[in-house]
Amino acid sequence: MGLKAALSKPFAALVVRGIEKWKKHAVAAQEKTMLKLVDAAKDTAFGRDHDFKGIKTYADFKSRVPVRDYEDLRPYIDRVVAGEVDVMWSGKPEYFAKTSGTTSGAKYIPISKESMPEHIKAARNALLTYVHETGNADFVNGKMIFLQGSPVMDKKNGINVGRLSGIVANLVPAYLQKNRLPSYKTNCIEDWEEKVDAIVEETKDQDMTLISGIPPWVQMYFDRLTEKTGGKKIKDIFKNLQLFVYGGVNYEPYRAKIEASIGRKVDSIETYPASEGFIAYQDSQHDKSLLLLADAGMFYEFVPADEYSNENPTRLSLGEVELDKNYALILNTNAGLWGYSIGDTVKFVSKNPYKILVTGRIKHFISAFGEHVIGEEVEQALWNVANAEGVRITEFTVAPQVNPPAGELPYHEWFIEFAKAPADLTDFSQKVDEALQKKNIYYFDLITGSILQPLVIRSLQKDAFVNYMRSAGKLGGQNKVPRLANDRKIADSLTSFTI
Repeated sequence: MGLKAALSKPFAALVVRGIEKWKKHAVAAQEKTMLKLVDAAKDTAFGRDHDFKGIKTYADFKSRVPVRDYEDLRPYIDRVVAGEVDVMWSGKPEYFAKTSGTTSGAKYIPISKESMPEHIKAARNALLTYVHETGNADFVNGKMIFLQGSPVMDKKNGINVGRLSGIVANLVPAYLQKNRLPSYKTNCIEDWEEKVDAIVEETKDQDMTLISGIPPWVQMYFDRLTEKTGGKKIKDIFKNLQLFVYGGVNYEPYRAKIEASIGRKVDSIETYPASEGFIAYQDSQHDKSLLLLADAGMFYEFVPADEYSNENPTRLSLGEVELDKNYALILNTNAGLWGYSIGDTVKFVSKNPYKILVTGRIKHFISAFGEHVIGEEVEQALWNVANAEGVRITEFTVAPQVNPPAGELPYHEWFIEFAKAPADLTDFSQKVDEALQKKNIYYFDLITGSILQPLVIRSLQKDAFVNYMRSAGKLGGQNKVPRLANDRKIADSLTSFTI
């Protein structure tokens, strides 16, 4: 065992002891965080506008701070971007994480000197929790690759601007820098395909022990590695690969193919980082749910997903949530976001400690006919049948077909790229439809009431989604294909890739 591995074990034990303390008192930690955030921002423009000095309880907070999305908060954010100080948080942000919004164009998410360390600490603690649970620390002695955005920063009124992953790349602790790949030069390549090829060249002869990234782009990296090495499995290229760290999308669609590419199973850690804050991570190899970080500079609120569009939806603090209910996640952060709807939905699977699953996106659902089918229902229906049938799926998306030809009933149209196709697509489609009916009573009623016909699956060519993302200028990095939509923008683009 190397020195780093040996030192990491007692350090991991120390960190986990600290985590255990706040895990047992998560509700109290959240109450303390709310008051601390409000006090820190009481003299900002936002704090004055919302009478932060009068806030003593969560009820006070709810009565003064409405739930808003980026567009609603934009008048304040635009002032921050313009260089004004003390708008939403004290002083100016250290960074803006630039993201692409579907309705807002470019979005600038503030990252403060208080919030940035929480991102780094959470990523570190996810690894240390794994070390403590498994006793496996050998991976810290090998090379680690992080497939991420360019670390090159732009400037906007004196504030560094970049992708979150690129910002974090500039802040990797010194003790990990020597182990880290790709090189800074390669990381700065903007074209994703050129970048992946360069990463392959830099890593194919290295002792890679940890790989981190969004699953579809990690798969692309694995495919290029296999091509470059004459068809070798990843386990034969990286004999000591031990850990895969991922986030951003549900891993289940990619698990079978990634494990097939590797040639054996490796441990994995799911993380839930966002530009707004690092929200949760998987803290056990025996449990796929994610530990909500209740002591990380953010105060969470939860709105029942079916009330989200109401004028005055119910708002709950951590101590008020119920298990197995879908909630829209609302953030209040130590970078100055207040009542901010991040757009994700989560459900709690444990309250001791508080652990969540990410179930979808508020805007990513299908309700063209009143069915309100959500991502979790669609994914579970598909994976359950695919796993039972030995079918492997590379990627998929679903859209409503409201006006089918020849007088047919409307239907949900599924576009699926199969890594291993079903022997009988019609039979497979029927089983997926039946599984979805069991998940969603409204969908069941529409099918049995002959308002909708059963779903239709369109099988896509190999690399259809890669080619679509390339055509949309969203190949690689943190970009993801939406699984559900109420419109046909993606669906119509994919029709040219059908088999």
